[in-house]
Amino acid sequence: MRFSSKAWLATSLAYVLFFVWYTDLRGPLSETEVNRFIATMTANGLPQERVDYYAKFLREDTGREFIMVNALDKNQSPPPAAGAPPSADADTLLGLYMQHMWPELLKRACHPVIAGPAVYTVIDIHGIEQAERWTDGALMRYRSRRAFMEIISNPDILGPHEFKLAALEKTIAYPIEPGINLGDPRLLLGLMLFSLALLIDKLGHLKLRGS
Repeated sequence: MRFSSKAWLATSLAYVLFFVWYTDLRGPLSETEVNRFIATMTANGLPQERVDYYAKFLREDTGREFIMVNALDKNQSPPPAAGAPPSADADTLLGLYMQHMWPELLKRACHPVIAGPAVYTVIDIHGIEQAERWTDGALMRYRSRRAFMEIISNPDILGPHEFKLAALEKTIAYPIEPGINLGDPRLLLGLMLFSLALLIDKLGHLKLRGS
């Protein structure tokens, strides 16, 4: 097998492995899975109205990835939080929260798409009060609603979630399913690996012609 052929095979295999890991190929949640998540949330002590709210979200599952749109307003004087240093500021509290979240997110191919501080107050607002000021915004990618529920229904996350609540004055988070996403890592990695394999193939042909 020529070296260039091995390059095409290796890059193709690398892409397939990444695609399978990054994409939830199991389809929408089954009723059995939904009921299992409901039982877990109930056992965790979540109020029934919230359990019902999440149950509807799960039963409407499309099986696709989604992006959680987050608007954040950090608390300038956070209240004390058990397990946090005395007088911890909002950034410290959010850091403690994310220490527990990062492993759960990354092993399920969930990650930030974009995040950063607000540079001005709200430019356009209609039909909502007390939403003129936000300190940060973030888009968080979730592989599927299945992955999302595996994270938020984990009882180990319940304690650290209090750090997030203490850190924020207010927040809004809602899910969207991207119709267009030019920054999709599957697209970017595919283009990079294709370009790499094409370059190796070209070099291989030049080497054969020169020998």
